[in-house]
Amino acid sequence: MATQDLAPGGAPAAPTGAVARTFQKAREAKLPWIPIVVLVLLLVSAIFAPLLAPHDPGQLNKRDREVAPFTTSKFLLGTDKSGKDILSRIIYGARTSVFISLVALGTGAIVGTAIGIVSGYYGGRLDVGLMRLVDAVLGFPTVLLALIIVSIAGGAGVGNVIIAVAATVWARFARQARGEVLSIKERDFVTLAHIAGVSAPVIMWRHIFPNVINTVQIVASLLVGQTILLEASLSFLGVGVPPGDPAWGVMVSEGRDQIFEIWWLALFPGLAITIVVMSMNFFGDWLRDYLDPKLRRAG
Repeated sequence: MATQDLAPGGAPAAPTGAVARTFQKAREAKLPWIPIVVLVLLLVSAIFAPLLAPHDPGQLNKRDREVAPFTTSKFLLGTDKSGKDILSRIIYGARTSVFISLVALGTGAIVGTAIGIVSGYYGGRLDVGLMRLVDAVLGFPTVLLALIIVSIAGGAGVGNVIIAVAATVWARFARQARGEVLSIKERDFVTLAHIAGVSAPVIMWRHIFPNVINTVQIVASLLVGQTILLEASLSFLGVGVPPGDPAWGVMVSEGRDQIFEIWWLALFPGLAITIVVMSMNFFGDWLRDYLDPKLRRAG
């Protein structure tokens, strides 16, 4: 039978191997556990919404309308004026927020990073023109710009919300990527690639882009909360996700007229938005500090 190794003095030795190294790295990284738990819960709710939701989020129930929260186990967070279960709608609302955020941020990251790399690499008039466009997008009120884009695209709808959000976030990726490229393109490995006759597209893809990934990850993590908040704002204003669909902004909008009588309609989805946005901001701050070698050395 295997025996446990003992340290000098008869005490059990510290665990070794891959598991021990993993825990050691986690302690050194000082992981933000609360934002990570919130992120995991958000993703689990989005992926397994049909399994986790106790009721159909769109099911009408005339017998159980306006049930107060925590008064019955059947409707833990209460029901709205149509008898729809609030908890089920919040769970399905997580799926809506995650889907829109992933698609819109992914699109914005790809477009913005490509524009930033091209702008910083070539410089000259192209750089000036692209950066003036970026300045115009960043200088315009985000919600107003999204409202205009949604109106032009044809009104409320998930697809139009994705287009509007992507059109407002790409400029931040472009600005940050361009700043990184300005310093990276002056390094020796890029100069040697020029001398070796490597084409500009290959240099940008193989030599510059891998060195911009960390910056793109940081910007994306910091924009997740803003993206969720923007989607909720558009839905609240009636130009985002169509009314009646399970989305946090829609739920807050539906409950604003009965905020004093049926207070839970707007409170719980509002809390969900607040907790997720704050957690994503904290996680983004941690990721920025963790991926920045200067800040790691200072710590």
